[in-house]
Order: sequence, then structure tokens, then C-alpha cells
Amino acid sequence: MINEQINAKEVRLLGENGEQLGIVSISDAREKAKLADLDLVAINPNGTPPVCKIMDYGKYKFIVQKREKDAKKKQKAADIKGMELSMRIEEHDMLYKAKAVSKFLQNGDKVKVIIKGVRGRMAQFSHFGIDNMNKFFEMVSADAIMDQKPTLSGSVITMMLAPKNTKQNN
Repeated sequence: MINEQINAKEVRLLGENGEQLGIVSISDAREKAKLADLDLVAINPNGTPPVCKIMDYGKYKFIVQKREKDAKKKQKAADIKGMELSMRIEEHDMLYKAKAVSKFLQNGDKVKVIIKGVRGRMAQFSHFGIDNMNKFFEMVSADAIMDQKPTLSGSVITMMLAPKNTKQNN
């Protein structure tokens, strides 16, 4: 809330440089802000009395937006990549897929590894699929931690891998 939007009788007023000017009536606070050719901004409107500061509101808003934009630039949302294996995957094929998953993990992405089609007679031997998942994890364990252990739900076995250490500098 700024200037005329503030509807308290008294406010705790802070000057342009943050110095305490005491508890004053709202009309005095607006007058001081007008004399300084600045805005009266409610910093803590829920306080008793509300805390207001004399400042250039446009400049303040710009600085806050810039700070938020910089914070957004620095954070990296981890993408979730996918890798599909099969129940009867060969060792060489698993190594090839493990190399691709390692690259994803080194880039800071999470990886969801799945085995589809565990139905019929294969459902009786789902432990082979879970064994394949564990063997696959051993291949990428240098770059990964197991976020979610291999679990069978319906006809799909899933496992979630997360990077061990994310890159600090991109």
C-alpha cells in the first residue's frame, strides 16, 4: 500500500535512509513524503502501528523485480529425463543406455527408468525386471543416487535416479 491507500490513524515512520522518525499521524507522514517529493510506502501494514517508509516507490519496485529476475536466472529446474529398459535386455544394450543416463545425470537432470509390459507370464518373474533395474543402477552409481527404489505398479516397473552432485557453474 502506498500514499492514500494507507488508512491507519498513526504510523511508525522511517526516513529515506532508514532512520526512525517515530510514531506520527498519517497526515504528517504523507506531508513529510510530499515535501521530500517521494512516496509513503507501508512496509509492515499489519504492525501496531503500521510501519511506513518514505521512498521512491517506482525505484523500489524496479529493484525488487531485478532481484527476483536475478534469483530466477541462478536457479535451474531439474528436468526429468526418461529411459526405457526391457525385461530381457542384453548387457551391451544396458551399458549403452547407462552411458546416456550418466550424461543426463552429469547435466543435473533426474532420470526416470522404466520397464513396461510386465504382463501375463512375465508378471510371475517381475523380480528379473527389478534385478535388471538394480544392475542398471550399479552401472550409473558413480553419477547417481537412487531417489526411488524399483517398484512394480500395474504392468510397469519404475525407478527414479537423481544426480549425486549438481554442477555449480553452468
